[in-house]
Amino acid sequence: MDVSQSHLLLKRTVNVKAIVTSQWKEDAQQQLQAQINQLDNQLQQLEMQGQRMIAEIQKQSLKPPGPETLQQIDSIQIQVNEKKSEFLEQKNQILQQLQQIQLLELNQEVQQGQIDSIFRVETGDNLIEKMQVEILLRDGIVEAIRGAV
Repeated sequence: MDVSQSHLLLKRTVNVKAIVTSQWKEDAQQQLQAQINQLDNQLQQLEMQGQRMIAEIQKQSLKPPGPETLQQIDSIQIQVNEKKSEFLEQKNQILQQLQQIQLLELNQEVQQGQIDSIFRVETGDNLIEKMQVEILLRDGIVEAIRGAV
């Protein structure tokens, strides 16, 4: 086998960037707003489930409720509050992202994510250059591929 003619297929991570346009901003804000709405729904469901569980325990317990019943109710309330705190923290992070999007200037490039790509490398290729590739999108359409493809 002639070694000078050999090649390999390798996998690399490609950075995907987007150019901020009014459409991009609108889409990003809609996605974040949908996440906020979903969290609000989850918060409501959590609150209702907690209330139902407490009502069920109270209905099945003695009047007045004993210490074991009160402990069960407290435990449920603690679990509900912990989960509620998680949801509110997520919501706060999303609200911060919404605020950051509003501050972005048009035509600014922002990190959109990463994807994997397979590429060919041969003897004599500069591997470091071949690893440094990024894709630039404008409203979802590839505007540029930067780096050694």
